[in-house]
Amino acid sequence: MTPIKVRVSVVDVAIEIGSGVFEVDTKLGGRDNITAGYLIRGDAPLLIEVGSQSSVDTVLDELSNIGLGAGDLAGIALTHIHLDHAGGVGDIAKAFPNATIYVHERGARHLADPSRLISSAETVYGEKLDTLYGRLLPTDASRIRVVGDGDEIRISTNHTVEVINSPGHAKHHLGYFDNVSGLVFTGDAAGVLLPEIRLLRPATPPADFDLASALSSLRRFKEYSPIALAFAHYGVYGSPEELLDEAIESLISWATVAERAYLDGDDIESALYAQFNLEAGEIAQEAIERFDTLNGIHSNAQGLKIWLERGGASQSAIGEHHGHAH
Repeated sequence: MTPIKVRVSVVDVAIEIGSGVFEVDTKLGGRDNITAGYLIRGDAPLLIEVGSQSSVDTVLDELSNIGLGAGDLAGIALTHIHLDHAGGVGDIAKAFPNATIYVHERGARHLADPSRLISSAETVYGEKLDTLYGRLLPTDASRIRVVGDGDEIRISTNHTVEVINSPGHAKHHLGYFDNVSGLVFTGDAAGVLLPEIRLLRPATPPADFDLASALSSLRRFKEYSPIALAFAHYGVYGSPEELLDEAIESLISWATVAERAYLDGDDIESALYAQFNLEAGEIAQEAIERFDTLNGIHSNAQGLKIWLERGGASQSAIGEHHGHAH
């Protein structure tokens, strides 16, 4: 699990991580190294992930520092429409009027009319919605292009980004493979890995987490033999096969603990907390709090509980997933 390049200090320009790909720190809530977007340069530059609405000014500044003018960005590709990934898309689309917005078919209608999405987010986040994430402005429907598995977004001659259907974290989740850099952009499908903590934690939020789909998506990523994985949370890491195996094992471990508690009638969140909570000591308390804000045990527990209540997997089924982990 070797980082190729990760942001380790506060700087004002994006980092080129190789082959014309720039890591853009979208600074959720003004915080460094927890939410990333990636700009792929070429004849038709593409931005993968835009961050939350609270990140818009930061993203615009970083793209300007790279040298991208208002007419230069050709595309914006979203892995999914959760607000820490897509909340700024309406604003960014306005700033770059030539950009086409690529999204899963299940997410497209929410970009054009975000009212239901925002209403749901208000219920989940409460006051934190405005203080941390912001809202989501509508995007002109004529600029939204639905993409699915195997579709290609052209960057330059012989340079394309392939869409990878990767449900599990959410039904509307997509990954992307850049055929020049060899990077797979994982969104939240492979979980959360913050540089200063170096712990891979799965992301299993409500309401449509599904273990079988999530594991299948990770195996799909392996099929591309990527040179590295680009995480939305956070950074680019080598040893992708090992890291994807770790993500598979981590998902299975969390699901196993959750299911055992569920079948025993115990509290799922308490069981996960006892097994997976981070303790201050070697890891700074502030770093733990940032990790938990982004990917808390409470949210993961809710997603796992809903999955189990829908039928989930039997204990033997989790064992079967485990047998295919490699």
